[in-house]
Amino acid sequence: MKDWGRRLSTGCLAVAIAFASVATSATPSFAQSAGQRRLPVVRDAEIESLVKDYAAPILKAAGLSPSRVEIVLVNDLAFNAFVAGRRIFINTGTLLDSETPNETIGVIAHEVGHLAGGHQERLRDQIARAQTIAVVAGLLGAGVAAAGAASGNSSVAGLGGGLMTSGGGIAQRGLFAYQRTEETTADRSALTYLRKTGQSPKGLLDSFEGLMRKNMLAGVSRTTYLSSHPAPQDRIGFLQTAARESPFFDKKDSPEQQMRHDFARAKIAAYNGGATQVRRTFGRDLLSLPALYGDAIATHLAGSPKAALDKIDALIAKQPNNPWFQEFRGEILMTAGRAGDAELAFAKAAKLDKSRSGLIQASIGQAIVTGGKREKMKDAIAQIQRGLEADPGNASAYRFLAMAYGNLGQIGDAELATAEGYWEGGNFTQAKIFAARAQQKFRPDSPQWRRAQDILVTKVKRS
Repeated sequence: MKDWGRRLSTGCLAVAIAFASVATSATPSFAQSAGQRRLPVVRDAEIESLVKDYAAPILKAAGLSPSRVEIVLVNDLAFNAFVAGRRIFINTGTLLDSETPNETIGVIAHEVGHLAGGHQERLRDQIARAQTIAVVAGLLGAGVAAAGAASGNSSVAGLGGGLMTSGGGIAQRGLFAYQRTEETTADRSALTYLRKTGQSPKGLLDSFEGLMRKNMLAGVSRTTYLSSHPAPQDRIGFLQTAARESPFFDKKDSPEQQMRHDFARAKIAAYNGGATQVRRTFGRDLLSLPALYGDAIATHLAGSPKAALDKIDALIAKQPNNPWFQEFRGEILMTAGRAGDAELAFAKAAKLDKSRSGLIQASIGQAIVTGGKREKMKDAIAQIQRGLEADPGNASAYRFLAMAYGNLGQIGDAELATAEGYWEGGNFTQAKIFAARAQQKFRPDSPQWRRAQDILVTKVKRS
């Protein structure tokens, strides 16, 4: 866990957020949306592994390949999830507010329903159509108003103004009606996927009932067609009936899955609200392993590495094969300036990690680089490259890779790694600058030269 970023306030669940991010363009891109809104994306091996495990059977049930759908964590405590392209975005607040794994799984199933149904692509068409209606109505109204002004007929001019006002309203109502239909379809799809995978739909129902209580599901408008989602009572009524028809309705999450879920919640609580949020989350059982885990993280974040190390070591004694305890131990040791010990902790975490996270693998190399021993830089490069092969989107790993190359005097490789890091981080201008500098130091048509060339010739769509 390198950066939990700033929180971003969003609103309703699902496609409504996709709508909010694309409403200014009929052909939006993820880069455009993320760049403009600066989504505070979280990279954390433990939580990513958890949500991927949640999503994998649901995606297969929907006929989608888990390897082709990316799960992105957004550091926002609002209960929210949405889709964009082939990505499912899940707010950390969704996991924190979900007391059981089944609640989060239900939300994921709903989002997969949008993804499998191609709702986002059709939403773009609807937006384009809505924009056309609004423009045509506006032109029509302007034409009538001009005619009224020319004839001196004030009533005709007023009619034109009314047309210009109503055109956008007609388009908006049509778009919202479309979204309500797709929300209902996604609910039905979610129930199908949960039944296929032998999982309870109760979590989905509990999530929506909770949102209704918080008045977050559909806004406060009394007019159903002005809501971006179906009216809460209609939606809950359908789910209450349909969910109970499932033979798996009363099926409970396994104790092991519940424990993993609570570990993730503890981490989210600690990083967003420190010890206070951890106590608020686990107030009924402050001596549970997840609560103690959250306390150890909060202690570390409060600037007490020795106390944090004692706490995480006590947890490791209880669960010696937990890779995430070992990973966090490595992070504490890095902060304490014990890079060599951190390297060993990250290596142990990587060995125990069944998900084979590239983040942890790269952390081994990053610890070696931080240690500063020149004779170990080749090993650091190998470790980081191994991590990047598994997770090429790990932008921060490129910075350490550049440092390792620089330590060895391989300036061209250092500049190329810097360029690739800027590229993955979305800073395309700096990426091209460093790619141009790096390319001058390599033989034309060599592998490094071609990688730099790829960055230089790739055009980035700008809004």
